[in-house]
Amino acid sequence: MMWKRSVLIAIAIVVFLACSDIVSSESLTVTINLTDPQGIGEPIGNIILEDTKYGLLLTPDLSHLNPGIHGFHIHQNPDCGAAKQEDKIVPGLAAGDHYDPTNTGSHQGPYRDGHLGDLPPLFVSKDGTATTPVLAPRLKQADVIGHSIIVHLMGDNFSDEPKPLGGGGARLACGVI
Repeated sequence: MMWKRSVLIAIAIVVFLACSDIVSSESLTVTINLTDPQGIGEPIGNIILEDTKYGLLLTPDLSHLNPGIHGFHIHQNPDCGAAKQEDKIVPGLAAGDHYDPTNTGSHQGPYRDGHLGDLPPLFVSKDGTATTPVLAPRLKQADVIGHSIIVHLMGDNFSDEPKPLGGGGARLACGVI
């Protein structure tokens, strides 16, 4: 009877060690709020960030978004507030530009050598929820701590043409990492 217990414990340890090679045991949970001209809007869920041997896994659990594909990025500043641009208050502008620590100045998406903060698109289902994980192969948790995550109003073509920064438009939601 005792040997069965020992075998079960050994199997559990092997399974744990095998799984820890894919996803680290540490994860970060980022609260995501709608952006607002007066500051930060209502919370709409969270995104869990986990390091894997393939890159940073971002698992959203969001609601109250417009269905479709949305631009999704890590931005430079740890601030989701509104800021002034050309005498207009812009929600989420305090997050700054896309995270680009090597100053590439180029928006090429998550798989090429442009902004490090370019993430795969965020898919929002017909019911306004986003739960499909995305993998950012060039990022780790350590890279994004002290920055913010932005969900843009529209999709992203991972190019600066025909519109700058992929044409994602307004900053719809934000969370400080």
